[in-house]
This record gives sequence, C-alpha cells and structure tokens, in this order.
Amino acid sequence: MFLTISTTGTPERPATDLGFLLHKHPDRSQTFSTSHGTAHVFYPEASAQRCTAALLLEVDPVALVRKGKGKGRGGAPDAALAQYVNDRPYAASSLLSVALSTVFKSALSGACKAMPERAAAPMELRIEVPALPARGGAELVRKLFGPLGWTRVEAVAVPLDEKFPEWGDSRYVRLVLEGELRLADALRQLYVLLPVLDDAKHYWVAPDEVDKLLRAGDGWLAEHPEQKLITSRYLARRWGLTRQAMERLELVRLAESDDLDVESVDNAVDEASDTEERPVPLAVRRREAILAALTAAGASRVLDLGCGQGQLVQALLKDVRFTEIVGLDVSMRALTIASRRLKLDRMGERQAARVTLRQGSLTYTDKRLKGYDAAVLSEVVEHLDPERLPALEFAVFGSARPRTVLVTTPNVEYNVRWESLPAGHTRHSDHRFEWTRTEFRAWAGTVAARHGYGVEFVPVGPDDPEVGPPTQMAVFTIAATTETEKEAKAA
Repeated sequence: MFLTISTTGTPERPATDLGFLLHKHPDRSQTFSTSHGTAHVFYPEASAQRCTAALLLEVDPVALVRKGKGKGRGGAPDAALAQYVNDRPYAASSLLSVALSTVFKSALSGACKAMPERAAAPMELRIEVPALPARGGAELVRKLFGPLGWTRVEAVAVPLDEKFPEWGDSRYVRLVLEGELRLADALRQLYVLLPVLDDAKHYWVAPDEVDKLLRAGDGWLAEHPEQKLITSRYLARRWGLTRQAMERLELVRLAESDDLDVESVDNAVDEASDTEERPVPLAVRRREAILAALTAAGASRVLDLGCGQGQLVQALLKDVRFTEIVGLDVSMRALTIASRRLKLDRMGERQAARVTLRQGSLTYTDKRLKGYDAAVLSEVVEHLDPERLPALEFAVFGSARPRTVLVTTPNVEYNVRWESLPAGHTRHSDHRFEWTRTEFRAWAGTVAARHGYGVEFVPVGPDDPEVGPPTQMAVFTIAATTETEKEAKAA
C-alpha cells in the first residue's frame, strides 16, 4: 500500500520544507508500528527544487484476520473470497487512512512549530496513489476530489490484466492529484475519502467516528456536493450515525453562511441556557399563552410537535389536567436533552406514564399521532422550507386531525423593535421565512378551510399598536359539522 506526496520549491523556499511540515526528516527513513502492520516513511527525492515523501504500509494479513475475529475486512463483500489472500496489502483503504493519522498526526492538524506560516499557507502539491479501490469508478473519484480545489484530478482505471485487455478494467484506479492547497487540508481529504472510495472499513464504526469525520472534514465537507454519499460511506452506512453527522454538518453550513460560530447557531438545544429571548422573556409568555389556550379547549391529551428541548412538555407535566403528553422531534440530540431536562430516568412511575418522547418528522403522516385532543406547533413552521409546508399541513390537519391545533410563529413586522437584530435578518439563522400578520392569517385561513377547521388569532407578548405582537398564535378548532359528518359516515 503506497502513497507519495511531492512539492516543488525555490532556493528561498526549498521544497525540503515538506520534511518540517510532515515532521519527518528527509535524510533518513523511519518505521512506525500500526495495529495491522508496519508503516515506512522515506524520501525518494529531496532537493531544494523538488521533494517527495513516500508512505509505504506493509499490512500483515494474519494480524488483520485475527483482529477482525476471522471476518477479514469486517464483513465487506470480498472478505468471503479469502481471509488471507486479498487486496488489503496493496490497495489504499481505511488501513492507509489510519496509517496517515498515526504517522502524520501533527501534519493533519496543521501544527508546525518550526514553520507555522508555511503550514498555514497553500503550497504546490502532487499526490499519487498507485492502487485505489473506487466503487463508483473514475467518475466518482473526480466528483469527490474535483470540488476541493485541485487543479488536476486524474483517475486512470487499472486493467485487470495488461496482457488480456479484453478482460476490461478492474475496480482500481491510479490517482494523481495536483494543486495548490494547505498540506493539512490535503491529508484530511485523503483521510476521509480513501475509505469512502473503497466503501469499506477494516474496523467497527463506533459513535466517535462522527467526531473524527467532522474534524477531518472541517472547512470542506459541509459544502461538498457529495456530502451525503461521503458521510454515509465513511460511517459504513450506519443510518443513526449518518443522520447525526448530517445534522451537525448542516449546523456548520448555517454558521459559515452567516459568519457565526456553531454554538451560537445551535442555541435551540443549548444545554447550559434556556431559549428565552431578551430583553423580554417571550418564550415564557409563549408557553403561558399556549397553556391558557389548551385549558380553554379542555384538552387533556396533547401533542407537542417539534418539542425541541422539552420546555413546553415540562410545563404541561406540572398541570395534572394534561393526562397524556407526547413530545415529537426529528432531532435525537434534542430529544436526549429533553429527556435529561425532564429527568425521565428518575421520574416516578405515575408521572412517567403521562409523558412520551418520540422521534419523527412533521412532514410525514404518522398513525401514532391520531386521536389526541390538541397539537402544538410552537415556533416550528418557520424552520421548514415553504414547499414542505403542504406536507406538514396534511400530516397534522389532514391525517392526525386533533380537535385543537395551536400554531405560534414570529411576527416579522415586530423585528424592527429588536435593537440587536440587524435590518433584514430573521430572528434565527435557520428560519426559512418569517410572516407578516397578513401572511400568517392568509395561510391559516387557507389551511382551516381546506381541512374543516375554524381559526382564531391570539397575540403573544406586548401588542404594539404599529407593528403588532412579537409572536402570533393561531388557534384552530375542528368544525362541529365536520365531526358530525365523520360520525355519520362511520355509522
């Protein structure tokens, strides 16, 4: 298993600076033990004009089988061919990725005390991998490396046998990358994309692989057009881990688009603080308005759709009139925090029987949501793309059909009263839109008419005479005639 990294230089900035950046001296070869073999680092050429560092990984097939408990490549398709005779010693894979992270750990992080400015600056690089398994062919190789700043991405298919060209090409390619990139960026791309192209890992993919992926993908993966494929393959198609990684990458993308840090964007599930909006505790007023509307409706079995951290669920639990409370959210992270907030693991049996937290999407119908007295969508609709609203409308009003539905959403007209909110910005960077009072009433009226509900509107927070309240709430109540008609049909 072989990989070379080359660069060019001048007398003022010699190419042998590569040795400082890799923390490996060009004048000697070095050997490192890895979990499945031995890695060698040496320099076939080292001059001021051109320097090449080579990484040669000698894989021990016997150790690979023993560590995999007889499963070869961890259950990959070609492991069934043979446990000891396969492509593992020769073709670049997750084994080479692990060797990269072990041997060039400091270079991967971009650290170089001797030459910090050189490490932080792009440099001319040429990377060659003679045998790279590519499930998806040369075209996929170009799709993965092409958007990453390389001026040349060459993936030449390796024939099955040069003496018998009629046999066609193998699934291996010879990869050549050329371009001006930071060395750390190039190494991190290889660390992620080698196992992605091989579409297999030689070790069990644990939850900490999500953190490894996000660290190595920092600065390029969030905006990559093949992000989903990369994430899924890197995490061995473990859907739970893939979803977790995609959610965190979306936060990174949103933060970068607004030039913010991730923590400030992910404030909806901040464990250290509540989502109260300052200077007015609007979140508290919103919950009070919702509780009052639910009480007026006589609801006892309530759905909190898009429950987030579980603040509303917590408030509902304090009132014994609400006998069954279901919190639904698409984010497992949010549900985990909600569970901790509610102390479900320490809650008494009778109290615990009143509350259920479920993962689910509001844009899909769900039979589990039918038959409830009321549903609450508090600060939810504005987080959906407008074209997905009809799906939510049908799932809630058409399929679940609770007697009462409460919808709260920001009033964009009130935004001018927030001194800290720049003009033209929404209250949260993840808001896809924010409605005026007229727009919200038009949407709510259309939904009510389409699904047989009546609707009333309640201001939440101080009702400014010019711009209205900061939050607007629609109270949908299923029409009595509709219920009568349904009962008649059922009879």
